[in-house]
Amino acid sequence: MRPKNRIVPEKTIYFRPEISNCPHCETKLVRAHAAWKKKISTLQGVIFAWSMAYRCPNQHCSHSGALYRSAEAEKLCMKFTTYGFDVLCLVGELRFKHHMTRQEIADELNNRGVKTTDRNAQMLYERYLALLGASIDQRVSEVLKDVSEQNGGLLLSMDGVQPEKGNETLYVIRELFSGTVLAAKNLKSGSSEELQNLIRPIVELGYPIVGIVSDGQHSIRLAFEKLLPEVPYQYCQYHYLKDIAKPVVDLDRKLKTGLKKSLRGIREIERKVEDNSSEETEVAKGYIAAVRSLLLEDGNPPLDLPGMRIYQNAKAIQASLEQCLSKKGALDSQNGCQNI
Repeated sequence: MRPKNRIVPEKTIYFRPEISNCPHCETKLVRAHAAWKKKISTLQGVIFAWSMAYRCPNQHCSHSGALYRSAEAEKLCMKFTTYGFDVLCLVGELRFKHHMTRQEIADELNNRGVKTTDRNAQMLYERYLALLGASIDQRVSEVLKDVSEQNGGLLLSMDGVQPEKGNETLYVIRELFSGTVLAAKNLKSGSSEELQNLIRPIVELGYPIVGIVSDGQHSIRLAFEKLLPEVPYQYCQYHYLKDIAKPVVDLDRKLKTGLKKSLRGIREIERKVEDNSSEETEVAKGYIAAVRSLLLEDGNPPLDLPGMRIYQNAKAIQASLEQCLSKKGALDSQNGCQNI
């Protein structure tokens, strides 16, 4: 009786080169040996694949020692793994589209007949990332070629983001004409030497570089000046504006805090009207909802100041409320005259 988890191949397939004659001397190829053989798990089942190597028997052929193998066999799976490319693609879809965990991916593969474990699922995910990285590199190369031809070269930007104080800083290099990310790496040190190591592979791609943009970090500027001393350098306009507007942003932050603090008494009014269903109460509930929405308002300083936005919206609500109350007062007065 076979063990329950043993993978039994459904069929054996022998793969031979797609050509039958030597491409150099036209002599018929002969079998040399089995280049490799292994069981491969695919979404359609398990196969036992043999890749047969052939050679040219002509001793006088300039390529008599060359070996020829099946291109179709090489497309079955990555080297040093026994899972097909279709399984790798499914793993990528389950992880990035459906946001499954490692264990959930393993369970899904097992349900589809692909025997694996959560540890193997992690290995398959890592191999998928390697394939994804290779495909991105190819796409990036095509994009950079087009951008360079259209604009005479690349426009680079570099910035560093530190999620929390004391953690590594993520440095990102982008090509600004296309918005393509060229490099991203966590660095423990933001020294000029470390940054040069991140920039150098991009310079070595060989594309002309027509300009550089970054914030005011001194080490970034030194790194670019060392590698690209003749390329024009510009301080990022957003960072420049942000630095200039800092005093205004600080005042706006205080305004925002003060306004939100004054609006937090809205809860007491909500309690008073929540069990009332009169027409006036329904109007009041609408104004309460509008005021409460102000507590969630935010902006994107320095161009969009959240304090000023809250102030302007609060003034609009106040004006609307005063107009509503004045109309109600006029209506009550008119009704009083009619009763007289």
